[in-house]
This record gives sequence, structure tokens and C-alpha cells, in this order.
Amino acid sequence: MIKFLDLQKINRQYVIELKKAATEVIDSGWYLSGNKLETFENNLANFLGVKYAVGVSNGLDALRLVLRAYIEMGILKAGDEVIVPANTYIATILAITDNLLSPVLVEPDFNTYNLDISLVEQHITKSTKAIMVVHLYGKVCWSEELEELATKYSIIIIEDNAQTIGAKYNGKRTGSLGDAAGNSFYPGKNLGALGDAGAVTTKNEKLASTIRAIANYGSKKKYYNIYKGLNCRMDEIQAAFLDVKLKYLDKENQLRRKIAKYYIENIKNLNIILPEYPTNEEKHVWHLFVIRSQKRDQLQKYLMDKGIQTLIHYPVPPHKQKAYKTWNNDTYPITERIHSEVLSLPISPIMTKTEIQSIVDAINSF
Repeated sequence: MIKFLDLQKINRQYVIELKKAATEVIDSGWYLSGNKLETFENNLANFLGVKYAVGVSNGLDALRLVLRAYIEMGILKAGDEVIVPANTYIATILAITDNLLSPVLVEPDFNTYNLDISLVEQHITKSTKAIMVVHLYGKVCWSEELEELATKYSIIIIEDNAQTIGAKYNGKRTGSLGDAAGNSFYPGKNLGALGDAGAVTTKNEKLASTIRAIANYGSKKKYYNIYKGLNCRMDEIQAAFLDVKLKYLDKENQLRRKIAKYYIENIKNLNIILPEYPTNEEKHVWHLFVIRSQKRDQLQKYLMDKGIQTLIHYPVPPHKQKAYKTWNNDTYPITERIHSEVLSLPISPIMTKTEIQSIVDAINSF
């Protein structure tokens, strides 16, 4: 069986360093808000090119905290509209509604799967205060047009950088392009913890300080609570693990690019629609390699019968989820077609040439 993602094998590469890091945390007797977290935050900020990184509990909480902090700072208020791609993972939207803000769903570009920036302006109203761009599947979603819209309408841009850490736009890394970014270190991400973890990155000192306080029970000084806060802290052991793996992120992303390029050059089945390999390869880190087929379900079964595990990201779009039942009758045809056709192939830096060739051969014989 070719696993979709072999986390044991990925982490085994760094097992000596990971065990050493775990031992250091255990022996320190300090398990929250200590030196390991501070070191990782500094290294992450330097890697991304921002002034501040705040380690938090997971990627969803990172986005929740950004919005909550803007509310506490008086920049956002309940009912304000946040433009968001209609085909994103539901966590992006959960962060918005959890803060009593109103998501405005906009269709993606059918070729890139990212937010169709050309459609954004027609959705801007007097209530629009933010755009949450999602760098989906590992591909940068950004443009000068987006920046101009933000300036023209005084709109905050928040990046959902859960899937694209390490990618660049004009030399700048995602997670540093907007006003703030939520990053996820879920184990299956390109930079994955050995548990749940996330981070907010920003160049805004007040925003970072506010987020850090909210995530710590609303407190900057123990037992003195400025905000009605949350408990959304990253623990020391995950920070230590992530700091080990951060050193290897660029190398692993480059290996992902090589696999993606091989897939694109060698998959020849006319029933399959392949993603585009960007002219500037730095714009994509291939968190997922997503193909499309009108025979998606048949293809998935066929590959499983051949011993190849695939996944669907994502089978049900947010507006069709029971959690948002008031949207269930809304129609987003591009989003709905994407969700009905996409299939994610295995792609990870530890795959062998034999595994990659087997996947290509199986798809070409479908």
C-alpha cells in the first residue's frame, strides 16, 4: 500500500533531534510559555520575514485570535463582512462566524482553485472590513490588484497560510504578505507538529501583543485579565519539535516540487485534469497535489484497488454543510464542481521513485 501520507517515515528522518528536543523539555520542568516557544517564535518570524510570531494551539485558533484581536482593538465589530473563498476548508469560515462576523463567499478561479481576485470588488460593500485569502493546496493567492483593493477600500487582508508555508510571492513568503496570517502545524502539513499547533504572524506589534494576551486567558500579567480571553497556547514540546523541523522545510518543499513536476510531465490520461506548474516555482509548495476528473469516485476506487491511497479535499463545500444550513440552498457552481471532481494524490518528501512511478502508471492505465 502506498500511503497518502506516511507521517512515521517523515518524522523518522529527524528522530534523533526530535528525541533530544523532547528530553530537553522534559528535563527542564517548564512545559508552557518557556524558552523553546520563544526560540521557535523568533526563528519562525525570521524565516517568514515578519517581526512577530505568536505560537498558538492550532491553525483555527490562529485565525480566530486574529479576528478577535481586531475586534478588541476596535478595528472590527460584530456584523462586519469578511470576504472569503467559497471553496475553502470550513475552518476558515468557522473563525469568521465564531467572532460574529459575516462571511461573504466568493467563487474561486477554476484553474488555480484560489480566490478569484477579479470577482472581489463586486462583493465589497460598506460593511466589508476584511478579506481572508486562502493559499489553497500550497499555491500562493496574491496579486497587485488585491493590494490595490485593500488600499482603495481600507480593508484588512488576513492570510490563511495553513497549507502554504515556505512559498513566496515576489520574494516575500506567505504569512508575511498581509496584515496578519494564521498558520497551521497540524501533523500532515508541510511543517507539521507531532500534535496540534499553530501560529499567528504579523508585522503589527499591537496586534501581536493583543493576540498573545487573549490566547493566555486575556492576561498579560498572571491573574490580571484585560480581555475575556481564551486558552490557546502552544506548548513547549510542540515548539521544540517544530523548531527542529523548520530547518528542513525548504528542502522538503523542493522535494515536493520535484514530485509535482514529475506527475505533471508524465500523467497522460485524458480523463485527468492536472494542476498547473507555475513558471516561478516558488509560488507553490505542493501541500496537496490535486487532480480533477468527472470520474473521480471511480478513479479513487481504481487506485485503491491498485494499492494507492488517495483523499478528497474536500467532498462537501462549506455552503452545503449542516453547520451552515441557512446557506444550503445557495449556489456556487464553480465551487460545487471543484468539490465534486477533486482528488488528492500522494505527495510527500519521503516518497520513493518506485512509488511515484507506480502512481503515474496506475493513473495512465485508468
